[in-house]
Amino acid sequence: MSAHDAVPVSLAEIARIAGVGRAAVSNWRRRHDSFPTRIGGTDVSPQFSLAEVEQWLRDNGKLRDIGGRELLWPRFEALGSRNESGLAIAEAARRMRSPRARIAHPELSAQARDLVAQAAKAGREEGPRETFEFLLQRWLETHVRQLSTTPPQLAALMARIALAVRLGPAQGGLTLLDPACGTGHLVAAAVQEYDSPGLEILACERDPAQAALTAGRLEFLTEDRDIRTRIATADTLRDDPFAEAKADVALCNPPFNERDWGYEELATDQRWTHGLPPRTEPELAWVQHLLSHLKPGGAAVVVLPPAVASRKAGRRIRGSLLRTGALRAVVSLPPGSAQPHSVSLQLWILRAASDDPAAAPPSQDALLVDATRFARSGTREPSPDWDSLGSFVLTSMATLDQAGQEPPQGAVHVPLLDLLDDEVDVTPGRYTAATAEPSRKELADKWDEFGSLLTDLADHARHLSALGFEAGTPQTTTTVGDLAKAGALTLRAGQQPPDSVAPARGACVPLLTIADLLHDGSPSGVVPTGSAPAIAEEGDVVIAGVARAFKAWVHEGSPMALGPQLYILRVDAEKLEAHFLAGCLRAPANGRQAGTHASSSSRVDIRRLQVLQLPLEQQMAYAETFRRLRAFEELLTATDSSSKGLVSDMSDRLAAGGLTA
Repeated sequence: MSAHDAVPVSLAEIARIAGVGRAAVSNWRRRHDSFPTRIGGTDVSPQFSLAEVEQWLRDNGKLRDIGGRELLWPRFEALGSRNESGLAIAEAARRMRSPRARIAHPELSAQARDLVAQAAKAGREEGPRETFEFLLQRWLETHVRQLSTTPPQLAALMARIALAVRLGPAQGGLTLLDPACGTGHLVAAAVQEYDSPGLEILACERDPAQAALTAGRLEFLTEDRDIRTRIATADTLRDDPFAEAKADVALCNPPFNERDWGYEELATDQRWTHGLPPRTEPELAWVQHLLSHLKPGGAAVVVLPPAVASRKAGRRIRGSLLRTGALRAVVSLPPGSAQPHSVSLQLWILRAASDDPAAAPPSQDALLVDATRFARSGTREPSPDWDSLGSFVLTSMATLDQAGQEPPQGAVHVPLLDLLDDEVDVTPGRYTAATAEPSRKELADKWDEFGSLLTDLADHARHLSALGFEAGTPQTTTTVGDLAKAGALTLRAGQQPPDSVAPARGACVPLLTIADLLHDGSPSGVVPTGSAPAIAEEGDVVIAGVARAFKAWVHEGSPMALGPQLYILRVDAEKLEAHFLAGCLRAPANGRQAGTHASSSSRVDIRRLQVLQLPLEQQMAYAETFRRLRAFEELLTATDSSSKGLVSDMSDRLAAGGLTA
């Protein structure tokens, strides 16, 4: 095979195939004269032949048992065209399920068809659904700048809201509509959230590759379930393929800020019952499109940019949506909830009027929910606390039709008369801020909590400050590597899981990464249980092996998967005490000594970390002091957070007036 015909792979791709870090591949290249020569790229970003790399890895025993998925993806990427590679993945999904099926996309090249056959064979051997989801995820990651997707956590939240807000039972099953489905994240979430029989899915996407991938995804999700699907490829606003259909539930994450949405040709369209959307307000066209497809009492949840809530051009339509009761609630999401990640997007919750004569008249207020505070603090890239966010929003939604029931703090029922002013601004923060001042009881409770923290802090400080240390010969130490050789502990390294898409409910474990540690220390993702390479159990010592996030602790609670540069130390309880080990390892001097010192992102050599050599009985005493020191550290953090909250609350309360001295 000539260099021109070879499938190129980068150093990062080789690292993924071999299951190692990029630095390891660079070392192989320097140390082994037999390593394949560069066929393209630059000195900084060289490219190599996939076939030559695969052969070299096999010959040198460096190809881990990963099957064919990692080796498949570079071949799909080499097709060059985003559209063709997407269609080829969708076609491979069909062939995995039905080997004799006729090709659905005859426009695919001969190279793409050969690749489809290879992928279908690999999928049947290694798991059709897992192989498809792996290829789909890699395709999405490669073209992330060209595609807008809905994160699985947000998709699940939207589905739960819509199912909770709709009125009355679905007659003969539930019909779901997504008129801009992309690669099917919203419809996939709805399939997982709706457990009853008789689900019909109507989905449309103008991009042929994305529509085909949605179809492939749904084929796997709807196996052995009473679900009917209709996936159309069309421009929904201009050429609605489901013009006569009515849905119980609609979910949508439409394209934003598109001026060429059909303003001229759709000027007299019957869907605009609340007014013709201005050319600059395509999002309000999508809102009315969703409403036109709802059955009486049906609900829709749509993702919108925050400017739609306040732009002057859309105030007449917003006013009509409020007066008719179609716009029931608006939720401001934290930045990072979906693309674009720097923006605090909104969810608009819409509902069609019920045709039940006994139904209550339209509510005279709207629910506005400000959930922006659930952004995870200290993040370089914004990321929500999905568990807390979902609980808060769903609790707020439960008060939607409950007269007199107060929503939680951060949400408020606003009378329509207050909203229907000259601006008709439905931005939640504008109304929730006015109710943010804490009450006298809330302030008193916070001062009590702060006082309790100070008492505990003083108690720990008294014990720790009384400790004495003997001067003299330094204690003998050993290393983690030597302890592992002696059988006192086992060392396992975390890895990037092969399948990073959201798994089915109940079949996953939380995934902790270095990025999570740099944020707030809580796992932000989940992975399928069977695909997690390293899982920390209760009592294991976990170490972060990178200088900027270096720390060690004893894991407590349910099992947790670990990502790259995180390590598990499982101790032999007859030789080592876990808290003693963690305390020795997390000493800052220990991390500096075992680090490479190249930069704050440099790697810490876990095997070189030092541990005191002590009998098990003495380890227990050290372990208790290490526990107290860790508790002291946690109290300091909690006290700092509590004091800042008190200062903020007191400032708000003072600024509101009413000081009595």
